[in-house]
Amino acid sequence: MTPSNLETYRKYLDPEVISRLKTMEMRARLVVEGFITGLHKSPYHGFSVEFAEHRQYMPGDPIRNIDWKVFAKSDRYFVKEFEEETNLKAYLLLDSSASMKYTSGKITKLQYASYLAAALSFLMLKQRDAVGLVAFDEKIRQYIPPKSTGAHLHSLLLGLEKLQPAEKTNVALTLHEMAERIKRRGLIVVLSDLLDDPGRILAGLKHFRHRSHEVIVFHILDPYERRLSFPEETIFKDLETGEEISTVPWQIRAEYQKSIEGFIARYARECRQSLIDYVVVDTAQTYDTALFAYLAKRSRLF
Repeated sequence: MTPSNLETYRKYLDPEVISRLKTMEMRARLVVEGFITGLHKSPYHGFSVEFAEHRQYMPGDPIRNIDWKVFAKSDRYFVKEFEEETNLKAYLLLDSSASMKYTSGKITKLQYASYLAAALSFLMLKQRDAVGLVAFDEKIRQYIPPKSTGAHLHSLLLGLEKLQPAEKTNVALTLHEMAERIKRRGLIVVLSDLLDDPGRILAGLKHFRHRSHEVIVFHILDPYERRLSFPEETIFKDLETGEEISTVPWQIRAEYQKSIEGFIARYARECRQSLIDYVVVDTAQTYDTALFAYLAKRSRLF
């Protein structure tokens, strides 16, 4: 994709533009075909195949498939044979709690997360991988089991379209429940503002890693949540408890920003230590920016 074409796509990937499109499928298609396919690179390369056996190296075989450990023992070249695994199971865990309805602009965190989930679903199903959706707040509110059929996309997008943020958050509870429920190694994608106890959430994420799942976390935040950019005295209302507090933002902005960056840094540090992909997503970003960050992190696993 040329720089000029990339700029054109970014123009149409503006979150507020996407939010005005009529259907979730249209939004998903624009994000995926408009940007990801332009990269000509799959984020799941090397993940949806399973090792089957060794065979002797033949001219023309990819050198990357040579098993150098076998060579060291036998002084002969053998390559790893893989079986295509078309039913990689990916689970999109989407936080639909009340805090996700916040916006300082024209698109809420839940809408943004839904569009990301739609784009990822579109992409993975195009690769014939199985995708499922889990929407949760205090508990699981919607569960669509993973399937890899083209018709399944409609079910996923319809599920995303119907989401309405309502209740309080309990991210950790859903993480632990799903970690126990999913028996086969898969790909777990968490989309949430993570506005809950970090220690409990991190324990839930590590539960997936303990069971050998790959985990990706999209930490979705509104720019005002990160910078407290309110220009005048403001009444803040907790969207989950209804509690209100009045404050003068500029008097506490520096301390607040220090606190929120520490909050983000903790997730980044502990996710890195547990080999979990962690991507902070600002809802002011275009979707290509968020997804490119994801692809870049994913590519470093291989």
